[in-house]
Amino acid sequence: MSFMRAVKRKVKAVLPPLFFLSLVGYFGWNATQGDHGLRTYRNQLHLLSEANAAEAAAKAEQASWTQRVSGLRDRSLDADTLDERSRAMLNLAEPNELVVPYGKNKLY
Repeated sequence: MSFMRAVKRKVKAVLPPLFFLSLVGYFGWNATQGDHGLRTYRNQLHLLSEANAAEAAAKAEQASWTQRVSGLRDRSLDADTLDERSRAMLNLAEPNELVVPYGKNKLY
């Protein structure tokens, strides 16, 4: 009988700390490895930096295209040059055609 009492006392003494230690371990693991943990936060920061870089590249490309389109106004190009440039950009130029670059806003 005294042996069983000693075992019960030991179990009662060990069980609450073991429970709280496992609870702390569970929350600690989720804080670092879980869906909202530190590892996921680091991955989200990496994705955010990639998205910012892609946005900067898209803005630079948009600025480049805006500059190109602004050069295609009625007063700066004639219809033949516009046709030639559009066919060259769409890969519709013939291999034997000669492309002559003109200076800015010069019509010959």
